[in-house]
This record gives sequence, C-alpha cells and structure tokens, in this order.
Amino acid sequence: MTAFDFRKSSYSGSGGECVEVALNNPRTVAVQDSKSPSEGIVRLTPAAWAAFTAGFGRAARQ
Repeated sequence: MTAFDFRKSSYSGSGGECVEVALNNPRTVAVQDSKSPSEGIVRLTPAAWAAFTAGFGRAARQ
C-alpha cells in the first residue's frame, strides 16, 4: 500500500488543532487528527471525499 502523504490546510492555526488529509493515493483519501495521528486514519473514496467537501468550497479540495 502507498504511504499517505498528510498535509495540513494553509488555513490551519498554530494551535495544532486541525485535520490532515492525504490525497496522494488515487483510490483513497485519508484523513487524520494532527494532534493524535496514532488514533487512526479515516479512509474515504475520492467520490465520498468530493461529496463531503462540496459544501466547503474550493479551498477544502486543494
């Protein structure tokens, strides 16, 4: 399996409370809590991620 390349949004503050997303796998979008990455990863299909982020606007999909 491809390793996930997680990144934080440029909108994240310095408090460390944000979500990280990995979009480097064409079949899976991975999401994790930046404060507790050992707690696990939520894996979504790209279609499910697109549906989830549709209401957030363009910035959430970048």
